Amino acid sequence: MCGIVGYVGGQSALDVVVAGLKRLEYRGYDSAGVAVLADGGLAAGKKAGKLVNLEKELVGRPLPAGGTGIGHTRWATHGGPTDTNAHPHLDNAGRVAVVHNGIIENFAALRDELAERGHELVSETDTEVVAHLLAESFSSCGDLAESMRLVCRRLDGAFTLVAVHADEPDVVVGARRNSPLVVGVGEGEAFLASDVAAFIAHTRSAIELGQDQVVELRRDESGGKGGGSAGVSVSVTDFHGAPGKARSYHIDWDSSAAEKGGYDYFMLKEIAEQPKAVADTLLGRIDGAGSLRLDEVRIPDSVLREVDKIVVVACGTAFHAGMIAKLAIEHWTRIPCETELASEFRYRDPILDSRTLVIAISQSGETMDTLMALRHAREQGAKVLAVCNTNGSTIPRESDAVLYTHAGPEVAVASTKAFLTQLVACYLVALYLAQVRGAKWGDEVRGVVRELSEISGEVERVLETMEPVRELARSLADKNTVLFLGRHVGYPVALEGALKLKELAYMHAEGFAAGELKHGPIALIEHDVPVVVVVPSPRGRSVLHEKIVSNIQEIRARGARTIVIAEEGDESVVPYADHLIWIPATPTLLQPLVSTVPLQVFACELATARGNEVDQPRNLAKSVTVE
Repeated sequence: MCGIVGYVGGQSALDVVVAGLKRLEYRGYDSAGVAVLADGGLAAGKKAGKLVNLEKELVGRPLPAGGTGIGHTRWATHGGPTDTNAHPHLDNAGRVAVVHNGIIENFAALRDELAERGHELVSETDTEVVAHLLAESFSSCGDLAESMRLVCRRLDGAFTLVAVHADEPDVVVGARRNSPLVVGVGEGEAFLASDVAAFIAHTRSAIELGQDQVVELRRDESGGKGGGSAGVSVSVTDFHGAPGKARSYHIDWDSSAAEKGGYDYFMLKEIAEQPKAVADTLLGRIDGAGSLRLDEVRIPDSVLREVDKIVVVACGTAFHAGMIAKLAIEHWTRIPCETELASEFRYRDPILDSRTLVIAISQSGETMDTLMALRHAREQGAKVLAVCNTNGSTIPRESDAVLYTHAGPEVAVASTKAFLTQLVACYLVALYLAQVRGAKWGDEVRGVVRELSEISGEVERVLETMEPVRELARSLADKNTVLFLGRHVGYPVALEGALKLKELAYMHAEGFAAGELKHGPIALIEHDVPVVVVVPSPRGRSVLHEKIVSNIQEIRARGARTIVIAEEGDESVVPYADHLIWIPATPTLLQPLVSTVPLQVFACELATARGNEVDQPRNLAKSVTVE
């Protein structure tokens, strides 16, 4: 979740690093800092709070100009969000600076060792021990990359580290274990970052680092070795110094994709991008023979045919996508499917074997809870298929198969287009399994894919009719509670609607399975409490439709303010709805692709009316990379 930027080249390192950190603000943070190498020394500045606080600090106490630097936006784990705990951290001599994402689990023991040897550590963080260990190692070997390798072999936990040393003014070194780090290669310059968004304004050429690797960026006269451009070399090794394999790739979106594009918030822009994101995720999924295909499937069809249980693991919004995936998988493949919170999965001692398929859903591909669930599943012999939006991230790399969503960059912390594309991807996975196992004929699979391809236009139609939803949201800005009800695929949609309202509006919001209403939640119903009800199609599961109409009558009779999301033409709900939100008619399993959109707009507008920060809600981060 922390943002990391490193730079070596001919530009002002401070300018490049601060601009990169601004592009990573969406990740969530509570302090920021930078370090620059210049004039034979190292200068640093850091400040608690937002980047603007750091920028004010740098105006009052400017750093010298230099072409090598690192920067960081921190999400506090060890030690509170203070100036002292902010990164970068330096050694006692002020010659080494390091920034860090993740958790070093054995830092307490290392800290005690350093204290015994006379080191004075001033912060509460686990990161500071690395700066002191690097200083010790450098004094022995005189090489920052080798020092990093020596230190990394002593560390336990998940970490990305980026460091500089005043004695090597043209070098930036990075290392990763279970935490994201990517290299950007430009003309006469190179970058390190936790996300390509940090350097996309400068280059689209990137290098994907593998697990337990150290990378050295060195500015020199020869350049070009190890994959670098003229003037900068890029060298990759493992933690023991053996040459490391690193895959170069081209970033297929430009810097404008991470800008607001005229919208007040990134979230509004990303809601508007959903029709295209859905369509892009479907592109190229049918091959020349008319069969469905995924991106990278390293699981033989013979193994998939033997699968007798599927488990979907995910967190937050992705978990709600997984709940819908379960319904589609069981309906189309007839394979038993469970949906598990990744944070709970491995702690309950799940029953897994070689005939279990685990589907791991993560927008970033770095969600630590999901990654650890994935690893536990593979240790038990299960196969893992990843659904992910980030090419080259850890979860796809460690999975046996992957289907990439094509949502493009999602900057707002509250997920919107990632959720819809995860749904599309999960439908495709379910259809692929049905195809491989012979549960559906090829023309049946293609028929559902055609229905999916039409959804993009239906999402566009929904977006064109959202002004009444915005007006409704503004009218509810003073409310303390909103409840959500749904059945079948509508239940996960209700949960997602409630989650969005919690994330953005900071208000009490709960989603319930409508059938559970009489088993307790109906006690919450009182005069004028807003209740959003997601109504299933009367054409599909008609018995569920009848039951939820009965639920609407029950809560309205007790004074609730009913907000009903219903299929166009469903006149049976009209007498019982105080507010009606119409959505296009769609096949039952695909309805969440259109019924979720009004709830995203509703939450965004209500949060705006309450004066909240929409793109960066308090206490939240875009990617949760620690357990």
